[in-house]
Amino acid sequence: MGFFSHDKGLELPYRSVLVFFRGAPHIHTITDYEVFTMDVLDRIKEQVESNPIVIYMKGTPQFPMCGFSSRAAAALQDCGIPFAYVNVLADPEIFENLPRYADWPTFPQVYIDGELVGGCDITLEMHQNGELKSMMEDASSKVAPTGDDQA
Repeated sequence: MGFFSHDKGLELPYRSVLVFFRGAPHIHTITDYEVFTMDVLDRIKEQVESNPIVIYMKGTPQFPMCGFSSRAAAALQDCGIPFAYVNVLADPEIFENLPRYADWPTFPQVYIDGELVGGCDITLEMHQNGELKSMMEDASSKVAPTGDDQA
């Protein structure tokens, strides 16, 4: 899983998740015990629910490994709002089981505010009509710092 913000990306190590605490992203490395006890569908659920915007794609936003993933990631990038990504080629368990999670058989898969938006075609259509940016802004504003949080 990685975190993409405009032209800078952070690819998290395998078995790590990006979580938001007080509106700021933090890396949590999953321990061997957690991996042993955590089902892959639970890991996917945690990733989807812990990130306001996440794309499961082949490759990374900087180096996509398929045209559909490339176009969907480009649409997200064009909105200018940070988003998380998971390279499904780097995690065989997620690659095999993500289609079961939301009953969506193909990649990429875009989730906003915990809900499946769709794949490449739907993401591009929403980008063209302005709906994608609006949804991303709404989702990211829910985790933005309020100003009264103290570290």
